[in-house]
Formats: sequence, structure tokens, C-alpha cells
Amino acid sequence: MVQKVVEYAATGRRKEAVARVNMAPGVGKVSVNGKNFETYFPIESVRNFIQQPLALTDNLNRFDIAVSVKGGGSMGQAGAVRHAIARALLQVDEALKPALKAERCLTRDARMKERKKTGQPGARKRFQFSKR
Repeated sequence: MVQKVVEYAATGRRKEAVARVNMAPGVGKVSVNGKNFETYFPIESVRNFIQQPLALTDNLNRFDIAVSVKGGGSMGQAGAVRHAIARALLQVDEALKPALKAERCLTRDARMKERKKTGQPGARKRFQFSKR
């Protein structure tokens, strides 16, 4: 008889980044786009930010996590991974929702880059004004 492995999948977004997370019971191994977690996110404060939902709920070494992330920059990707992990933890146990919500882990940060306007070099910047 084949034992079925329970796997939790969730998606998180931040700016232009989209992260898909697959969580399965394990020993706490995290891989991002096939690379080691420490290699993909070399800054420790960013890694702590990503693992915040796991630390809040005492699940740091209970799940193996495989992340697929694309788009955006490194901080946008970090925010997307954090959001996806928090949403996957809700599938594990709905009772974790108040703790995650209090730390704003479940909130989709909707702030995006403002679009460039016509007749200007950027979103807000104006071309230099010449009086004469």
C-alpha cells in the first residue's frame, strides 16, 4: 500500500513577483527555484523576514518547502514567498490565522510601481522647465 504524502500549495504576490510554494511534512529544508535557500537569499535579515510566518507558528523545522518564484527584484520576491508560506500554513491549520493576521503575514501588499506618464521622463518627474 502506497502512503499518500500530504502537500500544501499556495501562491503569494508582491509588486511584480509571484511565488508558488509547495509544503510537505519534513525537516525544514527550503529550496528556491531549485537552489539552496541560503544561496538564493544570501542576506540573513531577508531570510528571517521570509521565515517569519514559520517562526510565529513554531513550524520552522516541521515542513520541507519548495518555492518557485519569478518576476520582480529580490525584496519583492522575498515578500511574495513570505505571503505564500503564510497562506500555505493556513491550509495546515486554520487556527493559526489570528497570529498570522496580527503580524500582517496574510495581507497582500498592494503597493506597485507607478506608471510612467506621457510628456514626462518618469511617473512624477518633469522635464526641466525653461522660461526663455
